[in-house]
Amino acid sequence: MHMISWDDFEKVELRIGTVIEVEDFPEARKPAYKLKVDFGPEVGVRKSSAQLTELYDKETLIGKQVLAVTNFPSKQIGPFVSECLVTGVQTEAGAVALVTPDFPVANGKRLF
Repeated sequence: MHMISWDDFEKVELRIGTVIEVEDFPEARKPAYKLKVDFGPEVGVRKSSAQLTELYDKETLIGKQVLAVTNFPSKQIGPFVSECLVTGVQTEAGAVALVTPDFPVANGKRLF
């Protein structure tokens, strides 16, 4: 395990956002969705590609709050530009389970 300093951790903006739009992403190498996530007025709406198709259908994701890294540079994924990294954890079977708050919080709030 590589240790980082507290200063390094503080540079990462992990924020809560609400999924407002979900589309299929048939061009992705692994099954994925294209998400639009609202991070509130300070950050705005960001796009992300997420490999969530095994555990979530599109309708279930709408309105779900997620934890995402919002200060990575944009990344080209095939024909799509991802603007944030939605966080998840792999299950034993390899599916991705989202990291979400237990209770509703305001969009844009940072993890601390």
